[in-house]
Amino acid sequence: MRVLFAGTPAVAVPSLDALVEAGFDVVAVLTRPDAPVGRKRVLTPSPVAARAAELGIEVIRAARVDAEATARIADVNPDVAAIVAYGGLVPPAALAVPRHGWINLHFSLLPAWRGAAPVQRAVMAGDDVTGAVTFLLEEGLDTGPVFGTLTESVGPEDTAGELLERLSRSGAVLLAQTLSAIGAGKASAQPQAGEVSLAPKLTLEDGHLKWGHPALAISRQARGVTPEPGAWTVLDGQRVKLEPVRLRPDVTTLAPGALALHGKSVLVGTGSHAVELTRIQPAGKKMMAAADWARGMASLESVVFE
Repeated sequence: MRVLFAGTPAVAVPSLDALVEAGFDVVAVLTRPDAPVGRKRVLTPSPVAARAAELGIEVIRAARVDAEATARIADVNPDVAAIVAYGGLVPPAALAVPRHGWINLHFSLLPAWRGAAPVQRAVMAGDDVTGAVTFLLEEGLDTGPVFGTLTESVGPEDTAGELLERLSRSGAVLLAQTLSAIGAGKASAQPQAGEVSLAPKLTLEDGHLKWGHPALAISRQARGVTPEPGAWTVLDGQRVKLEPVRLRPDVTTLAPGALALHGKSVLVGTGSHAVELTRIQPAGKKMMAAADWARGMASLESVVFE
């Protein structure tokens, strides 16, 4: 079966590899254009484009699936398109090109967390279980019927990045299985059922920790925005980046945002009990252990995070 693969970030690469390893004829890859990376802003291929080049697969670069991109997709004559985090909408004209349609691997248990940041939003909401599905792409936002499902437990210290990495690998297997079933004429898609929730793309503000919130909510927020866009707070008018915090229910005397040393631990007060900082990146400096940062402060007790 001739497959067009659409994807851009690193989490899509395992799916591309899985389809190639399963013996599918991946005739082309659709991905976002090269983007500037690093301080020198060097134009760099997407992870999917880089992997496709290694595999000798034709690459179609398109910021959006316009008429030109649709024509190039039609030229490679795919039987089906597999899409994993491409980063753009697929209009009706392109949806109609493959005879089996576009099969989307989405990292949530639809209809929960429809949108661009399902894993991040699930972690931030405190979900105990999430997963991935393959579904038939439609014009609506992640509304199509579902072919296959897998579940994944969310650990109490899982970051969105760690959870997404696991799902990208198990989801790759699910995607290959779904395409195999479609090729054999044995696939059956079922309408989505359940409560709908939305997972809009994260913004920088989603990482701003509000110390008046309960400690558990702060922990979930920090884990949900790690690694991107990252958790942060404000100190002396400057943004300070933080890695996920640890819960410290044994300390309840700190005011929200107030800092204190507790043994070798750096604690911050919240709206419930304290949390322990793990690593911190002050403005203009590298990420460092919170204890190392604290040793460089004249008086930690006078420091307050905003």
